[in-house]
Amino acid sequence: MPRSLDSLDDLSSVSSYDEDEEYKLAQKEWEESLIQLQQLFAIVLLPFLGRWLGRKWSYWAYTRYLKLGLSRQFFLGERA
Repeated sequence: MPRSLDSLDDLSSVSSYDEDEEYKLAQKEWEESLIQLQQLFAIVLLPFLGRWLGRKWSYWAYTRYLKLGLSRQFFLGERA
């Protein structure tokens, strides 16, 4: 009978070990997912956003240049 109790203790220690390993594996996968999201943001989204904002700003600046010319008003704004 004591052998059966020992085997139960061994099973509980093995199951806790498995839970720890599963937790570590899940944590590692989560960290890898975060790294992939950071890379996606840095490689795809930032250049796209920068290109879009750059074009918007350049259209605005060119329209302002055509309206005001390259004078003091262009840089400081129109005065009423």
